[in-house]
Order: sequence, then structure tokens, then C-alpha cells
Amino acid sequence: MTVGVAKLRREAADCRRCPLWKLGTQTVFGEGAKGGLMLVGEQPGDMEDRAGRPFVGPAGRLLRELLEEARIAEETVYLTNAVKHFKWRPKGKRRIHDKPSWSEIRACSPWLDLELAAVAPELVMCLGATAAQLLVGRNARIGALRGRPLEVGDGLPALVSIHPSAVLRAGDDREARRADLLEDLELAHDILEKRGIAA
Repeated sequence: MTVGVAKLRREAADCRRCPLWKLGTQTVFGEGAKGGLMLVGEQPGDMEDRAGRPFVGPAGRLLRELLEEARIAEETVYLTNAVKHFKWRPKGKRRIHDKPSWSEIRACSPWLDLELAAVAPELVMCLGATAAQLLVGRNARIGALRGRPLEVGDGLPALVSIHPSAVLRAGDDREARRADLLEDLELAHDILEKRGIAA
């Protein structure tokens, strides 16, 4: 029997699978709709860690803006991350994102497997290299996979794109990177539409 997301969230709150629980304020589990588009990022950021919800910081605001432009209703989307705790390092008084190690990513992977089973998405989209490497394969590269419909697991349709935080960090290339992510979300919309899923 598939366990519901609410029960998984309660169980994940006490996760000690890797040392990151000591750094994070709390476990940040996924949330959203079942049976549509699942977006998987890397890990919660500072604002997500404090709020206990995924994609509520600047990258999340950009993502929601792009979802609207791609004609994907936010209420049809499930948002989560490959890693459920915020890994950070201090910089003055700020907490700066620190990339999770492969062992930390693998330690958290059972939660994502359980989320996939509970949410049963029609399409999963990996936002960034961490999610792509976990779901597609450790050697996955965004540049080589972007714009190509793939399959992961037992034939689940998948796409790979950049993370919205990469758009925000792109400097002079920000508009081009934003256009890339929008293009990939529009492709996700088209795939869902062809599968008879109202986005």
C-alpha cells in the first residue's frame, strides 16, 4: 500500500539518515498536487529552511512566474527537493548554500522514492544537476539532456532543466538562462497536455 504524503512528511521530520539534520532548522518535505507535474530541485535554501516549505525564496518566486508564463497552474504541481535539509556554511552573519555530497544525496533518496510512489506524477522534471544525477544517473549533465524527453525508474516520463537559482546567478546571461527554463516548462506543458493532463 502506498503511504500518503502527509504521513511521509511526519516520518521525515525526524530523519537522521545523514548529518545534515544537524545543520538544517527542520526537514523541508515536498508539497502540492498528485498525478501531474513533479518538480525536483536540489535542496531547500535559507528561506525554505526557516519556513519549512519548498521553493518559497527568490528561486521559488521566479519558478512560479515561469510556471504561469508556461501555462502550468501552480495548483497542479508538486514541488520537492532531492535533499530535504539545508546544507550551508557561514559567511559573516549569513548562511550560504553548500552543495550536498553524493553520500548525502543518496542517503536522502529513499524519501524521494517514496514521494514518487505517493504522488504518482505523470511527468517529473529535474531542476539542476543534483536532481538529474539522482533520478537519471550520476553522470547526468544538464547541457546534454535539456529539451529531451527521457524516462526514469520504471518508465516515468522525465525532463531535465536548469534550477531557477542558476538563472538568478547567471549575471549577463540571466535572460538567456530564463528563456531556457521557460522553454523547458513549456515542453512540460505540452507533454502533459498530450497525456491528457490539464496543466
